[in-house]
Amino acid sequence: MTVTPLDAPPRPPREAREARAVHEARHPTLVLVAHGSRDPAAGAEIRRLLAAVRRAAPELDVRLAHLGLNAPLLPDVLDALTGPAVLVPLLLSRGYHVKVDIPAALAAAPHLDAVLAPPLGPDPLLTETLHARLAEAGWSGQPVVLAASGSRDPEAAADTDAQAALLAARLGVPVRPGYVAAGGPGVAAQVAALAAEGHPEVAVAGYFTAPGDFARLAAAAGAGLASSPLGAHPLLARLVLDRYRAHARPRALRRAA
Repeated sequence: MTVTPLDAPPRPPREAREARAVHEARHPTLVLVAHGSRDPAAGAEIRRLLAAVRRAAPELDVRLAHLGLNAPLLPDVLDALTGPAVLVPLLLSRGYHVKVDIPAALAAAPHLDAVLAPPLGPDPLLTETLHARLAEAGWSGQPVVLAASGSRDPEAAADTDAQAALLAARLGVPVRPGYVAAGGPGVAAQVAALAAEGHPEVAVAGYFTAPGDFARLAAAAGAGLASSPLGAHPLLARLVLDRYRAHARPRALRRAA
């Protein structure tokens, strides 16, 4: 016979458990997977984005996890979850984190019924967010360098090229990708190249999810104008939810079948 400790919390009635199971099936947990940063401003901006997503979808259980540098770390968040979940990386292109780090964390959590959504970029909603940030900075029609972190993964570079093409079509001016950390050409080199082509004024669009060293390096690359990172813009929150819903809906349908 099993003895229940006197101080154990009462077990919810069967109806409550069934209602919770139905809710989980229809609304998997949304896990935002951020890179992590030592910069307090980056953490604050990601938390603002988290709050914006929660406000836009109050019916969802939305969690934040980090790949490193900040708590809570992704493995700890996954260990604490039960039921279905959709992981949305707050990353702008394919690369090592999306292809290796996050799948490895999921593989180490076999108890969890989870799916990984694609990164946020490229996407038309990012185009509109970048346009809005440029407008806030005073953009007036000059060519743009799309300043990204960079990656040695060719698919990541292709994603950034695609986002630059989307932004060029939206703005009607040349948009060149430039990189801060890996890959090339660098942001300053692209600014100089546009100037050499006869464009005395060049803008830099910060293609980063949050402030930090990369954003500051891009802003200091010699352009006359630099926009803020994407940050907690309402369109970025909408994009996160679009990624979530595209992967939560088929999962809910499978469970209901």
